[in-house]
Amino acid sequence: MDNLIVEGGVPLHGTIRVSGAKNAALPILASALLTEGACTFRNVPRLRDIETMAALLRFMGAETEVEPPMVSVRTGHLKRTEAPYELVKQMRASVLVLGPLVARYGRARVSLPGGCAIGARPIDQHLKGLEAMGATIRLDHGYVLAECPRLRGATIHLDMATVTGTENLMMAAALAKGHTQLIGAAREPEVEELARVLNKMGARVDGAGTDVIHIEGVDELHPIDHAIIPDRIEAGTFMIAAAATGGDVLVDGVVPEHVEPTSAKMRAAGVDIVREEGGLRVRSPGARELRGVDITTAPHPGFPTDMQAQFMALMTLARGTSVVTESVFENRFMHVPELSRMGADIEVRGRVAIVNGAPSLEGASVMATDLRASACLVIAGLVAGGTTEVLRVYHLDRGYEAIEKKLGPLGARIRRVRGNA
Repeated sequence: MDNLIVEGGVPLHGTIRVSGAKNAALPILASALLTEGACTFRNVPRLRDIETMAALLRFMGAETEVEPPMVSVRTGHLKRTEAPYELVKQMRASVLVLGPLVARYGRARVSLPGGCAIGARPIDQHLKGLEAMGATIRLDHGYVLAECPRLRGATIHLDMATVTGTENLMMAAALAKGHTQLIGAAREPEVEELARVLNKMGARVDGAGTDVIHIEGVDELHPIDHAIIPDRIEAGTFMIAAAATGGDVLVDGVVPEHVEPTSAKMRAAGVDIVREEGGLRVRSPGARELRGVDITTAPHPGFPTDMQAQFMALMTLARGTSVVTESVFENRFMHVPELSRMGADIEVRGRVAIVNGAPSLEGASVMATDLRASACLVIAGLVAGGTTEVLRVYHLDRGYEAIEKKLGPLGARIRRVRGNA
């Protein structure tokens, strides 16, 4: 397994380009199952999760070529309508093939994702919605078996604003007979992006980006060529890295509206963020000169849970006390003990972390426990004194495209080394 070695204390300067959004690309790759012919998707990031989704599509019989930033998917007659445990266990987003398979092929056998490090994240809302559209659902030895000759439109009240649940049901409804209404839908930009893709394919989706989405089912969809939106979480991570180190960085390619919940809290802490042609410029006097700011994670347009760990890294050196409340996942503070090893002063009380600004952080050997925690530890390493070794960064590679190669040109002293398994 690879590790990252980070030498801290260098302000970041320059321009950094944002890759395509992983969390938009994954459902969009799955949506190719709804069409017959070759779809071409551009601005796709080079990530392990993209490779996993491509492997899943190939397993089912789709001709899939991955040459980032381009991926092509040709679906004709699939050999199988199954997502096996061996692939689903690598990436929970594999469940996104469930809706398209039932909608177009009338059946699906998809492994249950199970739990993960940051919380259970069940798929009950996916199954509830498919049942409302007429699917017969059975659970058999860890697999979901879903069947329906043709789904029919329904009004579905989601009990929570689940992103993948909203996306799965949108894709299923696109080929269902009649009208589907999703009430309590997720509002994330990635949901809006999937709706744009479906509409380009010939679907009739309206209201994406609000909590009520209407889908009028059609008989068939056609393949498209589409460029994926920029990754707002990668962009936010780079913005916080610039702010923490006291840098001056142009984050190029970001959609400012997509990162506004993060930008607003950074501005409140004292970071200067201004729009420039092509992106956002981030200037900061450094984490020690910033103010402590409270955040509470929430579904979009609230503060994203995927930015919580990175923002906490920024707050470890800010003046005063900040309170971080995690309302989305029940176990997303596993980075706290690692930050504490570096000198951070953080007290966890259930879903609340109280962060007292420390005079400094010191480099240490720390363990990456999940994707965003990995990014948090890289940021901490960039501002810490001495050397930080972030162990087992395979988590990081699921969501960040060669982060050391992107940060290096900004002045970051960061390199990848081969570690012990």
